[in-house]
Amino acid sequence: MGGTHPRREDQAGVSPVADLVRRARAAQAEYARWPQARVDEAALACGWAIMKPENNRALAETAVRDSGLGNVEDKFAKNYRKTLGLLRDIAGVKTVGVIAERPEQGITEIARPVGVVAAITPSTNPGATPANQIINALKCGNAIILAPSPKGWQTCALLLKFVHAEFGKIDANPDLVQMLPAPITKDSTHELMRLADLVAATGSQSNIRAAYSSGTPAIGVGMGNVVSIVDSSADLADAARKIALSKTFDNATSCSSENAVVILAPVYDAMLAELAKQGGVMLDEGEKGKLQTLMFPGGKLGPAATAQSAERIAGMAGIARRAGFLMVSESGAGPACPFSGEKLAPVLAVYKVKDFDQAFELTSRIYDYQGKGHSVSIHTRDDAQVMRLGLEMDVARVIVNQAHCIATGGSFDNGLPFSLSMGCGTWGGNSFSDNMHWRHFLNITRIARVIPERIPADEEIFGGYFAQYGK
Repeated sequence: MGGTHPRREDQAGVSPVADLVRRARAAQAEYARWPQARVDEAALACGWAIMKPENNRALAETAVRDSGLGNVEDKFAKNYRKTLGLLRDIAGVKTVGVIAERPEQGITEIARPVGVVAAITPSTNPGATPANQIINALKCGNAIILAPSPKGWQTCALLLKFVHAEFGKIDANPDLVQMLPAPITKDSTHELMRLADLVAATGSQSNIRAAYSSGTPAIGVGMGNVVSIVDSSADLADAARKIALSKTFDNATSCSSENAVVILAPVYDAMLAELAKQGGVMLDEGEKGKLQTLMFPGGKLGPAATAQSAERIAGMAGIARRAGFLMVSESGAGPACPFSGEKLAPVLAVYKVKDFDQAFELTSRIYDYQGKGHSVSIHTRDDAQVMRLGLEMDVARVIVNQAHCIATGGSFDNGLPFSLSMGCGTWGGNSFSDNMHWRHFLNITRIARVIPERIPADEEIFGGYFAQYGK
């Protein structure tokens, strides 16, 4: 069974949140005794709860109606694809009982649940992210309580209705998957985080900071602000198609959507032409000013353009343009250049640089402003550039020749785990640098048995050092 925090719960008394946690602990105590096959059924039940076409359609429509963010068809596709990919990733994975035996080391590894998970989820993905967290938690024998954003509450409630209906088929306790009652408040969310055994937080950086300071072990993710470098060796048509797809998918709700494209000078004009073929429209300086006034009131990103279509954004800004996505020419990075930051909208900052060294330096400066640790995109045929980014750029992922928002959270044509929550390592103020997945919802107990002793001689360890430097 997972660990408990009885003193925390006692201090909270009989508040509604404490009662949710009490019920979750009781359900999890029983669930922790389920065999692997039944645990896998629970994960599959939750997967089908969101992937079932009529459920998925209702969730996508509710999400867009309540949040005003993104579009129904892309949310439908995201709910399906992300959940299917996750279920593929965890199929056959052992998360119950003995999961590894290493006789030569005398080590036996046993999977143990963490207990009750508090999942903080955003309005940008109010169906897919909760489903992902639920499946990961249940796969590892845990109970989970969701704290959705206020705009995502109704979508989350509908998802739980569908999950509980599937639970009825497999005789699973609905208290394994619960959510905070409306209205969602900071106080109730913070209480949940204090009472849980693990906090999994996705969304605003204020939520992430609250998770890490809650006093409960937490896995929280960093800020996106993806830069895509287009090298002179790139297949420009392919790069433009993929950048456009990623920039416009679900109106750029993803933290992994490209926010800037850095183009090497020899292919700059040709790449702009390819982006235009894909629906990109470069704004002039006057139009850029109007867009900046709309998007960055007071110099900070506001909500007006978030996850809206490019045409709606242009209309609100008073710009007479029809476009799939909007482009603005930029040269600097930092608060004085707000388009160099995260935008969460189909708006792309475009930079021109003379060579890859300058592209690397500019990308680093952009990440020093926002997005350090998350990921970088590159379109190139030069693997030396790819390796330099991996060795020197402060990012957890280098995405090569792919549509970034689709690739970075796992794809069927790359090896990253399917996820909607990207750890950014210490660069981004996070405790992990992986895609959040099932392994983060599990404790491991290790049994250590006696094996034949092997003590190396000093010379075996220091021989090379002594030979070069002496004793």
